[in-house]
Amino acid sequence: MTRIISVPLPDGGQLNARIDGPSGAPWVAFSNSVMTDLSIWDAQASVLSDRFQVLRYDQRGHGDSSLPDGPMSFDGYGADLTALLDHCGVTRCVLIGLSMGVPTCLAAARARPDRVAAFVVVDGVARSAAGREAFWTERRETARADGMARIAAETAARWLPDVDAGAPLAQGLIAMIAATPVEGFAAATHALASYDQSAALASLTCPVLGLAGEKDGAMPDAIRTQFGPLPDVRFDTIPGAGHVPNFQCPEAFNAALAPFLDAVAQDQQELP
Repeated sequence: MTRIISVPLPDGGQLNARIDGPSGAPWVAFSNSVMTDLSIWDAQASVLSDRFQVLRYDQRGHGDSSLPDGPMSFDGYGADLTALLDHCGVTRCVLIGLSMGVPTCLAAARARPDRVAAFVVVDGVARSAAGREAFWTERRETARADGMARIAAETAARWLPDVDAGAPLAQGLIAMIAATPVEGFAAATHALASYDQSAALASLTCPVLGLAGEKDGAMPDAIRTQFGPLPDVRFDTIPGAGHVPNFQCPEAFNAALAPFLDAVAQDQQELP
C-alpha cells in the first residue's frame, strides 16, 4: 500500500511525505540529505516495503515540502520530523538519516528518545567540523547568484566518485539537486554551517548502525569517532561509494542495512 500525504507543521507550512508497506508492520523512517528529496531512498523502499512501513519525506525547503520563512536550524528540522511522526501515529520506529538527515534525526531523538527503536547513521555526523561556515556561505552565495544548476553539477561530481557526469546515475542526481529551490537550499546552509547535536547521543541506548561510503573522504572515520562510544553500535563501509551510498551502490547498501533492520524488528516482536 502506498500513501502520499501532506503534513501540516505547527509553525506553518507542510511536509510532503510518502508511506509504503503494509499497515501494522514496523516503522522505518528515512530523512534525506540537503539538496535531495524522498526519492533518494527509492532503492531502499522497494526492498523493505514488503515487511516494513517505510516513511519518507522531503525536508522543509526540498522536494514538494514548503519553503521555510528564513534560515533553518537542526532543532527546527528535528521538530519537523517529530511533527511528521506524530501525524502518522508512529510510536516507535527505526530512524535513518543521510548526511543532513543525521542531525535532523538526532534532534528528533533527543525530543522523544522513547520513540527510537534503532538509529542508522549514513554519511553524516552529530557535530559539524570546524571551519565549515565559509564553505556553506560560498555555496549559498553561488546558488543565489548562478542558480542550482551549477551547484548540482559540482555536487554530483563530489558525491559520486568514479561516475561519469553523463551517466544516468549522475544525471538523475544532478536533476534532483537542480530542482531544489534556491531558498530551501539557502535555509539549510545556515543549519549546516555550524551545528552540534551530540547531546542527543546520551539518549541512544538503542542499536545503532553507522554506514559510510568508502570514498567519502574523512566521513567513515568521523562516524566511527563520534558514534563509537555508544553502547550498542556497529559500523560498515560501502565499497566504491561516495557521499550517497544508498543511491550510488544500492545493492551493497541494502545488503548492509536489511539484516540490521530485520534483527531490530525481531527483537521488538520478542519484547514482552
